[in-house]
Amino acid sequence: MSNTNVTKLVQPGTFSDQLTDILRDGARTLLAQAVKAEVADFVAGHANLKTDAGHQRVVRHGQLPEREVMTGIGPVAVRQPRVRDLEVSAQNAERIKFTPTILSPYARRSKSLDVLLPILYLKGISTGDFSEALAALLGSNLDHARRRSVCGSS
Repeated sequence: MSNTNVTKLVQPGTFSDQLTDILRDGARTLLAQAVKAEVADFVAGHANLKTDAGHQRVVRHGQLPEREVMTGIGPVAVRQPRVRDLEVSAQNAERIKFTPTILSPYARRSKSLDVLLPILYLKGISTGDFSEALAALLGSNLDHARRRSVCGSS
C-alpha cells in the first residue's frame, strides 16, 4: 500500500478496460501464432531446396520491427518473422520471396475497418443512424440489444 494521493489522469480518447485488454492480448497471441505458422509452412515447403554447400536454401532470418495493426478492438502489436533466400547469385537471379497472406506488408488496419469507415461516414452523415453500419462490424446482435434497451425487457 502506498502513501501517496497522486491519481493517474486518463488522457482524452483513451480508456482502460480489463476485458478489452484481455481480448487485445489474446488477439496479439493468436496473430503471432498464425504468422509463425504461415512462415513455418513456407520454409517447410521449400525444405527440399539446398544451396551449393548443401544447406537449406530458404531459412528464417530474424523478425521485422514491431508494428501495430488497428482492429475492431483497438491496436494490436505484431512482429513478423523474416525469410531469407540464401542462394541468390548472378546465375540464379530468381529470388524466393515470402509474402504473407495473413498480414500484408503494408497493412496498418484490418480489412473490416477499411470497409466500415466509408459506411460509417456515409450512413452517419446522411441519416444520422449508425446502427446499420455498426451492425456490419458488430453483428446483428447489436440490433437485438438496441430493441431490448428500448422496450425495457431483458
